[in-house]
Amino acid sequence: MAQRSGYPSDVTDAEWAFVAPYLALVREDAPQRQHSLRAVFNALRYLAKTGCGWRYLPHDLPPWPAVYQQGARWRDYRCFEPLLADLRELARLLAGRQAEPTASILDSRTLQSPPESGARAGY
Repeated sequence: MAQRSGYPSDVTDAEWAFVAPYLALVREDAPQRQHSLRAVFNALRYLAKTGCGWRYLPHDLPPWPAVYQQGARWRDYRCFEPLLADLRELARLLAGRQAEPTASILDSRTLQSPPESGARAGY
């Protein structure tokens, strides 16, 4: 892989320090790893930001099959769910709010009424 200058979608050092522990399914120096996790994550961010197709990834990022396979692994192991939960909690705390919400809103499009409600009720 050629040396590259970076894209606006690339993860910063501070962002990577936060994200990396959630994505490390195996050690960074594992023998089967051909591309760094950070490079693969940067490729996924590039895809998400630009909306390009897998095969249109620039050649200075890891090849699209490697990015697709690692992204699928992260998705299948649900790596992003705890990451987003912790990020949401952190954002709430930084905004001066409680870490967990104290209320929620459910409307008729969110929750179907139970059959016991009778014919008058629907969604």
